[in-house]
Amino acid sequence: MNTEILNIEIQEFISSNLNTETSKILLKGTNFKHVSTLEIVDQIEAKVKCKKKLPTWFSSEKIYYPNKLNIEQTSSEIAASYKSQLLSGSSIIDVTGGFGVDSHYFSKVFDKVIHCEINSELSEIVSHNNNVLAVGNIESISSDGISHVLSSKNTYDWIYIDPSRRHDSKGKVFFLNDCLPNVPKHLNDLFKSSQRIAIKTSPLLDLSIGIDELKHVKEIHIVAIKNEVKELLWLLESGFNNEITIKTVNIIEDKKDDFSFKFVDESKALVTFDYPQKYLYEPNSAILKSGGFNSLAENLKLSKLQQHSHLYTSNDLVDFPGRSFKIESVLDYNKKQMKSLGVSQANITTRNFQETVQQIRKKHRIKDGGNTYLFFTTNYLNEKIVVICSKFD
Repeated sequence: MNTEILNIEIQEFISSNLNTETSKILLKGTNFKHVSTLEIVDQIEAKVKCKKKLPTWFSSEKIYYPNKLNIEQTSSEIAASYKSQLLSGSSIIDVTGGFGVDSHYFSKVFDKVIHCEINSELSEIVSHNNNVLAVGNIESISSDGISHVLSSKNTYDWIYIDPSRRHDSKGKVFFLNDCLPNVPKHLNDLFKSSQRIAIKTSPLLDLSIGIDELKHVKEIHIVAIKNEVKELLWLLESGFNNEITIKTVNIIEDKKDDFSFKFVDESKALVTFDYPQKYLYEPNSAILKSGGFNSLAENLKLSKLQQHSHLYTSNDLVDFPGRSFKIESVLDYNKKQMKSLGVSQANITTRNFQETVQQIRKKHRIKDGGNTYLFFTTNYLNEKIVVICSKFD
């Protein structure tokens, strides 16, 4: 960590060049003593990545930024805030601390936060930034977090882990035992230091695989932001052997779409299939990841268009965790019907359909946009149909 970067003139240069192409800065060079042009460019690129993802850090003076890869890998403030609302107690240890965003938000609800980061420079950066942000209840330790927990006699209300996939596991099925740290390997020992463990994983992890690898899973939270699944959060409790609850959330600004169900109930949920009725519903991405399609239909008393289409319909409007549409008409999908449709611009979605959106646009000369929404899908009789809709404000 080069503290010369924190000098006022260098900080002003960084702030005034956030919109400058860094290649031009590298080509032209800088004339600051004790700080290289490459170091300054690294600060600029990392800070730019924080603008929307980490506004608290971006808007604060004298923040020291690590490599931009650390920023890419960290939780967003929105996701970190959501997690902090689920966990509480006196103490928590973050064994894979990284840039410290999760620890920062845990510090708002815990009396004591231990931030472990094996990279000594990154640990120093986090400690500096915590001082800048006036956070006094986080202790930064430059150590392998798992080793620190296992070698200590301390106990905690929560252990938090954000394992990363090993580089040699690319292209393979995603297993937790392919990650660093290997959580399943250490789980029994970790439960000796805390009764509750929270694990953040990539959305790439299959829920069934994670459940098979872990023990005492109580809840799985699927967190989407603006309809993009960002992470899975696994809450484990020592001795818990009841049914697992799946909780989905899609956060759009100040609004949250929530839906929960028991993992075991999905296969037993009763579903009816029907033609498109008055309203059409498209689940958000968190629900699509959860696989709780039948539970959603049963809980909200909706019919599905077809088992694999994952579109829902009803005659009475319901409060739905996703997009809701008013159905204007339904057509069979064929050349004659498409010609009679007479639409040159529309928003197109495909579900359980043999053609892609791009193929449909090219084939039928339909531009993107407008107020018409076309769903190309398959009904429960396995007929290809087009559902023409308008969206609610």
